[in-house]
Amino acid sequence: MQKTISIQTLRRLPAYLHYLRVLKGRGTANVSATMIAGELKLNDVQVRKDLAVVSGSGRPKTGYEIEKLISDIECCLGCGNADTAVIIGAGKLGCALLTYKGFLEYGIDIVAAFDIDRNIIDTTVNGKQVFSVEKLPAFCSEFKINIGIITVGANDAQKACNMLIENGVTAIWNFAPVHLAVPSHVLVQDENLGSSLAILSKHLAVKSVSDKKS
Repeated sequence: MQKTISIQTLRRLPAYLHYLRVLKGRGTANVSATMIAGELKLNDVQVRKDLAVVSGSGRPKTGYEIEKLISDIECCLGCGNADTAVIIGAGKLGCALLTYKGFLEYGIDIVAAFDIDRNIIDTTVNGKQVFSVEKLPAFCSEFKINIGIITVGANDAQKACNMLIENGVTAIWNFAPVHLAVPSHVLVQDENLGSSLAILSKHLAVKSVSDKKS
C-alpha cells in the first residue's frame, strides 16, 4: 500500500535529491538523515520522517545507500515519468522558464507556451512553440497536460487559471502576485517573487544595523 505523502514533505524532497546528487558526485556511498539535516539546516527528526515515507532502505549505523535513496526519491517525484506542463504568458519570465532545462530532472516537461500577443504567437523559444491561447483547449486534450504555469500579470491570472482548470489541469504553479480561487481538487503552488525579494532586502537591512552596532 502506497504511503500518503504530505505537501510539506514533497516540497523538501527536491532539496534532499539535489544534496544527494552532490554527494554521489563526490564519491560518497552512504548518508544519514542527521547528515542531511545538518547540511540543509533542517530538523533531523523531520528528515527521518520524510525519508521513511519514500524509502525503506535506511539501516542503523550505516544510514542510507545514496544511489538507492536517490532512486527512491526520483521515483516518488516521478523523475523518470515526466508530467507535461504548459505556460500561460510568454513574456520574459515565461521565456526564461521555457529555456531552463533543469525541470526534467524533477519530472516536469514544459512543452509549450500560450499568449495573446500576436507579435510572439507562432514564435519558438528553446524549440518550444508559443501558441495563441485560443488553441489551449485542443492542446491540453491532445497532450494530456497535467500542470499549468501562470506567468501573466495579476489582472489576468485568475482568467488564465480558470482556462487551465476548465481544460483538465489539476496542478498550477503561479508566479502572479495574486491569490487564485480554485476547486478543492486543484493544487496551487505560489511563487511570489516580490515577497521573496522583500525578505532578502529586510535581511540585508537588519544585518546592516547589526554590523554597525558590533
